[in-house]
Amino acid sequence: MYRIGIDLGGTNIVAGVVDKEYKLVATANCKTNMPRPADEIIADMARVSREAVKNAGLTMDDIDGVGVGCPGSCNLDKGVIERAENLGFVNEPLQEKLEKLLGKTVRIENDANAAAYGEVLAGAAKGTRHAVCITLGTGVGGGAIVDGTIVSGHNFAGGELGHTVIVADGEPCSCGRRGCWEAYSSATALIRQTKAAMQTNKDSKMWALSDGGTRVNGRTAFDAMREGDETAKQVVDTYIRYLACGLTNMVNIFQPQVLCVGGGISHEGETLLAPVREIVAREQYAQNTESKTVLCAAELGNDAGIIGAAYLDAAL
Repeated sequence: MYRIGIDLGGTNIVAGVVDKEYKLVATANCKTNMPRPADEIIADMARVSREAVKNAGLTMDDIDGVGVGCPGSCNLDKGVIERAENLGFVNEPLQEKLEKLLGKTVRIENDANAAAYGEVLAGAAKGTRHAVCITLGTGVGGGAIVDGTIVSGHNFAGGELGHTVIVADGEPCSCGRRGCWEAYSSATALIRQTKAAMQTNKDSKMWALSDGGTRVNGRTAFDAMREGDETAKQVVDTYIRYLACGLTNMVNIFQPQVLCVGGGISHEGETLLAPVREIVAREQYAQNTESKTVLCAAELGNDAGIIGAAYLDAAL
């Protein structure tokens, strides 16, 4: 038994063949090449799916179903992407169109939810029934699994964990609110915080590490901190407090068995997670329970969304 999982992103389209052990057998990909019509994008999704099957040494007769992880709000009942800003999709009937092109049953889900489900099936949260997965990227993505089921709400717009507010009337967020967790804990936010700190200290090692400020990224402050830069340490410490604030909220709301953190910044490993764990342990509500949430790094990287998408029908 094999299934196809598709990760539809604003930059790349990646399709993978996943076996019954939740292992990725083969992949194929192409650029999303935005902006362009939805039908062209969907045609490429079908094309790379067939390429992935060929790369796996299989035929479409070996495929039992297809799942797609999509950005934005996905109406699972109708198989429609109601809104995906970076793709320009509004009420796009992706499921129906892709089923016609591939001749297979298709399921769709928000990409962060699909990635969270992938971690539950085969990654850091494998074997659990209750898990939350957070991705620290351009934004703060998140997905929650409760009793083995993806939490998406009655209107399929739930699970936008990065848009919980941690600072009332704080930094503006792309969603239109102010003070969202995403505005403080995304890689975008960390870069903004790093640049602001650099302006206050022209002697900071962060200038040299970023080629005079032209290549500031999510690693800049961490790398400078490791070289003993005090300004960089302040940036990292502040970022960790913001991140831990949001993660504590996730623990208090969901009380998951596992809370895993992915995305580029998670590659800092224990440099990031160890101090975050201390804060979460100190500030979480359930101080006296014997069984507490395990906070760890996600394991599957970009494969999580493909694996989770491939088995979406099992999560419905």
